[in-house]
Amino acid sequence: MNIFTTTRILCREFETEDLRPFSLYRADPKVAQYQSWSDYSYQDALGLFEQMQRTPFATPDSWVQLALECRETRQLLGDLALHFIDDQQMEIGFTLAPQFQHQGYATEAVNGLLYYLFIERGVRRIVATTDCDNRPSWSLLERVGFRREAHHIENIFFKGQWGSEFVYAILASEFAAAQ
Repeated sequence: MNIFTTTRILCREFETEDLRPFSLYRADPKVAQYQSWSDYSYQDALGLFEQMQRTPFATPDSWVQLALECRETRQLLGDLALHFIDDQQMEIGFTLAPQFQHQGYATEAVNGLLYYLFIERGVRRIVATTDCDNRPSWSLLERVGFRREAHHIENIFFKGQWGSEFVYAILASEFAAAQ
């Protein structure tokens, strides 16, 4: 199922053919640096895929990963994470394979996702949490219109040390005003 398209990206549900490249870029230490995993295998990807197949799309309090495919080359660029908090609130995340970073794909994908969630699904509020040291992540959120709502200092014990996080949010009304 296709979720949305942008100029360069097709956002869609994951397919079994995506699992190998998905597991390879998630296993990259630079990709995993600010993520909840350290090692990532094909078996991890398969387990996530099977779990997503058992959970209907948009089930409250569920997470789903969406594939980001390059429309021109059909390569897997990365993925978007969606947490369906309830029918009015979402949490998002994004991960790109290293070879596709710093080319505007993440910004394009998040903008497409915001349009899809606010305009097509009628969501009221979207949040995102990022490590304070992950400047590319929080810079992207600010670039697409999110506002910083919180700065939690040493609130999470993460990969052997205490980490700090920023919480960002955007309302449908803020998104509409910026369009």
